[in-house]
Amino acid sequence: MPVDRIRFGNTGLNVSRVAMGGIPIMRLDKREAVEVVRAVIDMGVNLIDTANAYGDSEEKIGEAIRKYDRKDLVLSSKSGARDRKTFLEHVDLSLERLGTDYIDIYHLHGISTVEDLDRVMAAGGAYQGLGEAIGRGKVRHYAFSSHSTDIAERMMKTKKFEVAQIPLNFVDTEAERLLPLVDELDMGFIAMKPMGGGLLDDAALAFKYLSQFRGIIPDPGIEKIKEMQEIVAVTDNPGKLTQDDNDRIEEIRREMGDSWCHRCGYCEPCPQGIHIHGVLVTKSMIKRLDYEGAVRFCEENIRRAMDCTECRECVERCPYDLDIPRLLKDNIRLWEQYKKEHEAIL
Repeated sequence: MPVDRIRFGNTGLNVSRVAMGGIPIMRLDKREAVEVVRAVIDMGVNLIDTANAYGDSEEKIGEAIRKYDRKDLVLSSKSGARDRKTFLEHVDLSLERLGTDYIDIYHLHGISTVEDLDRVMAAGGAYQGLGEAIGRGKVRHYAFSSHSTDIAERMMKTKKFEVAQIPLNFVDTEAERLLPLVDELDMGFIAMKPMGGGLLDDAALAFKYLSQFRGIIPDPGIEKIKEMQEIVAVTDNPGKLTQDDNDRIEEIRREMGDSWCHRCGYCEPCPQGIHIHGVLVTKSMIKRLDYEGAVRFCEENIRRAMDCTECRECVERCPYDLDIPRLLKDNIRLWEQYKKEHEAIL
């Protein structure tokens, strides 16, 4: 059965109850990516979300959608530009890559600080470019994405946007407080990182949790067809959260603690060349990979992390105010202990 479609705020769009995020298909070759996107669309998912910064994601999506009637799809993309000129250039580039003459939803991408907000909303800022793109028919709806609920709330209250995209999952719950405002303003809401940017393993639990919030559209990044098949099955028949479900959620929250990396990447580039979020997911890699796989993923990242000078540039950029130098040290110790224990077994 096709995925149900629902009214998407005051946009006039009807969208599937789940969207497809376009980051993971960057890892696939074009043939594989096209196959995945088409399979997802054939399941009834009509909202496809990407960004001009996501490598060749737009080109792959553009190739995949050629066989479909454009009016049956809802395309969403983003620009991280802060000024009008660059933003308009990004819109044109997205149109070219996607092979379309309009994009339904186009976001001011990653507006997570006061400085970001001031720049995009100033005269000559990206918001002005978005308005011009809409006036020219290249974009249809005003949107933004943010990793900060405080900044997102400020942007919503301007009443200048129709769609917001913010992280929401059962360990990153801060955006729940914005949902009454979403209803009041009749906005479309895309739940970014519904599986914690890949840190949550239980798709059934993740989407069952999100199904309790009326009208939001989860936006999982999809790399394999079976991933979306599982998600669609839950979305179609989520059921109510049981006490066992809630107990499991609380257990996972305790395991992850308060200082987990959301993999947004805003902390990078590091002056010392440290792959910061690659280091901060060491615990997840140890848990999910065998020893050889963990070594391949973690060893070089940990080695570079030892060069941290504690300049704290990363801390200033992190939208979650993580004490990154401390977390780097914690993960170095974790990795060294893991290797020591493994070698003792051998």
